[in-house]
Amino acid sequence: MAGQGFECQRLFSPTARVTSAIMCGHMTGSAKLIFLCGKMAAGKSALARKLANRENAVLLVQDEFLAALFPGEITDIPSFVNRYTRLKNALTSHICVLLSKRISVALDFAAATKAQRAWFRELIERTHVEHELHFVDASDAACKTQLRDRSRGLHAGTRWTTEEDFEAINAYFQPPSEDEKFNVVRHERL
Repeated sequence: MAGQGFECQRLFSPTARVTSAIMCGHMTGSAKLIFLCGKMAAGKSALARKLANRENAVLLVQDEFLAALFPGEITDIPSFVNRYTRLKNALTSHICVLLSKRISVALDFAAATKAQRAWFRELIERTHVEHELHFVDASDAACKTQLRDRSRGLHAGTRWTTEEDFEAINAYFQPPSEDEKFNVVRHERL
């Protein structure tokens, strides 16, 4: 990032640096944590890219990490939950370091349930940064159309999400609620 006034440093202890920054009160910069919530195929990933560009944020995409780290291992909901949990645990301190250095982060990660959103609350509380939860409120019909459109570009034999998968996964969906105390930005998609 030459020419932008950023300084590269080697991080030997991410947790120690974040703790030090919090204790010294250096967490009042302009970093922002951006994350998204919505049903499967609601358009969250496309919005995440736009928001990351708007905020000049580092974009971390769950699906890209999972595909690279666990190829062929995610075959059902329990295997997804297991790999997703491992990924979150591995990235938490690194995300906190970025935020502590006043680098905004956009997370295209699962946030469909209150339990999943607890991780984002943990990141916010650990780093004391601003945040935005972008809720993509899309109808089932819009999501199913998106699923069909996605499948058109796949190679023959590639597994794609069926309407049955959509119904099974979205049965767990919980829209954000006031008691979660997030700064919610709602995007309606019919």
